[in-house]
Amino acid sequence: MNIISFGLILTGVMLNALAQLLLKAGTNAIGHFEFSANSIIPIGLRIATSPPIIGGLACYAISVVIWILALSRVPVSQAYPLLSIGYVVNALAAWWLFGESLGTNKLAGISLIIVGVILVARA
Repeated sequence: MNIISFGLILTGVMLNALAQLLLKAGTNAIGHFEFSANSIIPIGLRIATSPPIIGGLACYAISVVIWILALSRVPVSQAYPLLSIGYVVNALAAWWLFGESLGTNKLAGISLIIVGVILVARA
């Protein structure tokens, strides 16, 4: 895998991770909600007009385009496992930005993911 292909994959993964973080920030701003017949329109409007959620959806759209570019250059069996980098980024960012827990089991899992990504990327 050359540097351009890896860069495309990494950019797509990072945009996907950013999308998740923006969606979480948007839902934090909106707060807990339940969908019901009476609330679906007001909640739907709050979701549809939330800047972080709009930004997250835009990141998803751009990441799909970049992912298609990456798949045109790299076998899917090599590219797809690299998506797991997003889990590492999201776990660390959620801990830092949202105060989510990052216990021993998560850290051990993150370590295994990192080793797996290195092995796949070198294949």
